Amino acid sequence: MYEHHLQRIACNMTYGSFGGVKGRDLICIQSMDGMLMLFEQESYAFGRFLPGFLLPGPLTYSSRTDSFITVSSCRQVESYKYQVLAFATDADKREDTEQQKLGAGKRLVVDWTLNIGEQALDICVVSFSQSASSVLVLGERNFFCLKDNGQIRFMKKLGFSPSCFLPYCAVSEGAVSTLIGNHSNMLHIYQDVTLKWATQLPHVPVAVKVGCLQGLKGVIVTLSDNGHLQCSYLGTDPSLFQAPKVDSREINYEELDVEMKELQKIIRDVNTSPGPLAEKEGFLSIFASVSSTLDSVSQAASHAVGAEAVPSVTVQVMMQSRLALQKTKLSIYVESPLAATCDRFIFDSLEPEILKTISLSVFLKGNYLPSELEGTAMASYSMPTDLNPDGILRIVQCKFRLPLKLICLPHQPSKTASHKLTIDTNKPPISLLSLFPGFANQSDDDQANVLGFRFITGSQVTVLASKTSQRYRIQSERFEDLWLITKELTLRLQEHFEKQGTKDFTCSFSGCIPLQEYFDVIDQHFELRLNGEKVEELLSERAIQFRAIERRLLTRFKDKTPAPLQHLDTLLDGTYKQVIALADAAEENHSNLLQSFTRLKSATHLVIMLIGLWQKLSSDQTAILEAAFLPLQRDSQELGWEETVDAAVAHLLKTCLSKSSKEQALNLSSQLTIPKDTSRLKKHITLLCDRLAKGGRLCLSTDAAAQQTIVMPGHTRWSLRSPLPPESCFTSARCRRWWQTDPVRSQRKFKSSLKGTCWTKLWSLDKIS
Repeated sequence: MYEHHLQRIACNMTYGSFGGVKGRDLICIQSMDGMLMLFEQESYAFGRFLPGFLLPGPLTYSSRTDSFITVSSCRQVESYKYQVLAFATDADKREDTEQQKLGAGKRLVVDWTLNIGEQALDICVVSFSQSASSVLVLGERNFFCLKDNGQIRFMKKLGFSPSCFLPYCAVSEGAVSTLIGNHSNMLHIYQDVTLKWATQLPHVPVAVKVGCLQGLKGVIVTLSDNGHLQCSYLGTDPSLFQAPKVDSREINYEELDVEMKELQKIIRDVNTSPGPLAEKEGFLSIFASVSSTLDSVSQAASHAVGAEAVPSVTVQVMMQSRLALQKTKLSIYVESPLAATCDRFIFDSLEPEILKTISLSVFLKGNYLPSELEGTAMASYSMPTDLNPDGILRIVQCKFRLPLKLICLPHQPSKTASHKLTIDTNKPPISLLSLFPGFANQSDDDQANVLGFRFITGSQVTVLASKTSQRYRIQSERFEDLWLITKELTLRLQEHFEKQGTKDFTCSFSGCIPLQEYFDVIDQHFELRLNGEKVEELLSERAIQFRAIERRLLTRFKDKTPAPLQHLDTLLDGTYKQVIALADAAEENHSNLLQSFTRLKSATHLVIMLIGLWQKLSSDQTAILEAAFLPLQRDSQELGWEETVDAAVAHLLKTCLSKSSKEQALNLSSQLTIPKDTSRLKKHITLLCDRLAKGGRLCLSTDAAAQQTIVMPGHTRWSLRSPLPPESCFTSARCRRWWQTDPVRSQRKFKSSLKGTCWTKLWSLDKIS
């Protein structure tokens, strides 16, 4: 209908029939510099500056007294009459000069003030009857109800931090009912100062109204801080169901038996159905594909890496459902410090047999390397059943592999390095140009056997392929940097020979496991944990000291007879600086600990891989090692990597890798606390490698772990855990007849035939019943 171009930045506004005009409303806008601008429909009326203004506060208009009410930065409620504003000095520009003070017009004076001692969040004028009206002020800690002349009707001390309020018509005459929302996701209903109702909200309300929606009266509409509206109402739905009268009749046990069997069948079907794990033939299929090229324009959010440009790569996730699904959630997980442009997606509905494609970009967000270049796309959805209408949670996931060039660039090979590894294969060496086509210079013929890599974080790795033997060497200045290149090399070798149809390709490691280099990485991580613990203790002490000095100063300031501070202010300032410095040190140590934990995971992955190649462990045994050495996704002061891994490795040494039953009988500690040093952990890791080198094998079954195997010369193998020895263990036909007719006598015969002390001890430890 009309618009006004404001000359000042607006803060808030109010409207009403200013001056008692009939049939129309006027608008009053408060600017950020304290000017009240009044507009009458299409025309600008006048503007006035509030006296003693510093910061704008909430503003409202009282039609009963024809005045504007606000809360100034002096923390007092102020009321200004409209007539006083109209006849005061014009305020086209703010000038506090003697000429303006002595000029035409009247000075702007306040009608009444009330000091409330705190900043106000909102102010409102209510009049539910013809006899009285009230001014309601919501403060930061108190709720005030004032009369028209500024006198306090009542006030309520709030035990929470309020966020919004709304007065509405009360049931009883003369009382004021108020809705007050707070930052604890609560909505309180007061009648004057009495709490009548409290209810929980799913969000922090920043605004609240009451209305009538679709014939439902008293609907409470709340607005959250992220823009979500919620309509709700108090109370519960009335139950119109009336229980019928129970007729006394005889119990039919046959019908009950049939019904019981049907219920048991339903329970069995539910128990045998797949739970919230990924299904092979689920209702939702998910696939992920990674672009073969980097993004032409990087989507990296921040350049925290010390490089000129941080590349990014596009990942496309495709979902297809066989049925219509509601509220499907998709989550993208990548290893830190890798990050995605968006890692959470919510789909209100998925149409059946329609392919849904989501694109996102992954980039490096920190100045250190991730421990894995793999990501996971996980989708969760609910399928309703007869017994559970809300649905059973089901999850389907897929993994994707990020390219090496996302974090790595080609570089000149280095001839010397502090850490070196040699991987043996059973096939002739492959040209590194064909294995890493994106990292080689085709004009350089020497790169067929040597290739250099430089991570965008700065470290370098060199790969050499032997011309005569079937070996590859990886070398770098840092031990943990070998992991990603070594894994990428083995994966590309396997893919190369699989494409050629070669199925017997294997990699092996014949050198010594680099435990000392691994232990150095562990010590670095453990030292940061100890430093964090010391910094937190010092920070706690300084915080206690700071609060004690504050109490002393407050006591001095409250004393009626002034006393010297005795340098307490200087001590307070020094303690404050120490608290800030310690907080910065704790934050820096936490950041270094995150980086050290990531490097520790990389070194651990490398050691597990070398042990697997060294002892030719199966995938199940490698998974046991990974579960023991990588039990935590995140490290903390309460539960750290060292004590967790020490307990897991000690458990393996006492079960599947134990030498005798005495080791199996030892109990592990039930509490995990940070150790004094890492000597015990290093000893257990070294012992685990020794046991594996002597033929020990990893398993999780208790029976399989305790099973020891003996082999009699010239005969079959027999386990001490077997129920009875087979007939082939008896060399003579007479013993076989004893076995068939009298097994007990044959067992005594078998025991007497065991020669040597060790066999007798084994027999006594595990007698066959």
